Amino acid sequence: MPDAADAPAAPRLLDAGEAGLVVEFGDAIDEALNRRVIALADALEARALEGVRELVPTYRSLLVMFDPLVLAKARLREEIAALWATGEDRAGEDAPRGVWHVPVLYGGVHGVDLDAVARLHGLTTDEVIALHAGATYRVYMIGFAPGFAYLGGLPEAIHTSRRSDPRLKTPPRSISIGGRQAAVAPPLEIPSGWHLLGQTPVRSYDPARTARPFLFTAGDALRFVPVSPAEYEALCRAVEAGEAVAERKEA
Repeated sequence: MPDAADAPAAPRLLDAGEAGLVVEFGDAIDEALNRRVIALADALEARALEGVRELVPTYRSLLVMFDPLVLAKARLREEIAALWATGEDRAGEDAPRGVWHVPVLYGGVHGVDLDAVARLHGLTTDEVIALHAGATYRVYMIGFAPGFAYLGGLPEAIHTSRRSDPRLKTPPRSISIGGRQAAVAPPLEIPSGWHLLGQTPVRSYDPARTARPFLFTAGDALRFVPVSPAEYEALCRAVEAGEAVAERKEA
């Protein structure tokens, strides 16, 4: 447990209706904050409190959904305070998590904004691809649409403001960037103001995948692997056959 002088500030506890409690750690996109969010989620999950229905980590806060007829909000607050006092909510902050290797076909009809992003930054498309695929990303949260993974770690050289004219529909499984973030979209057509760099055969969400319908988890690391059109088509066929084409290596 860290010294009191080194311990981070206690989180704020905010009501979210009668059956929700938000534990807020800060107001920024920051890996240290996100580590605390996930560490608290892990600690609460390990505590297995009766009445806790769902834990939803975000960039900077944790939403705890619970049954108020089973678990009183006052007791839930006490449990979180106790975890904080003992440092249990921070015990797993530096625990290694898996690294996903996600294949991507960049450019063309699969990434219609790649050329524009390259021109904006005075780069070639190959340089944008090298920068994007050369980074290791952190999955900060899953949200907006089922399986939509918000990623931090986009190289500063390709930070790109979101589009001024968002699209009402974007291709399923798009790989995109917006501001200082990157993302993996689910296998759905969704609206987006982000810039589309490529497409992956990987289904980040698949309800038929009963053991793991949501492929990525907050706190995972992720890297993109460029593939050729032929490789992409072969991987798409493999996915249709029920094969897993995203490789997860333990950190």
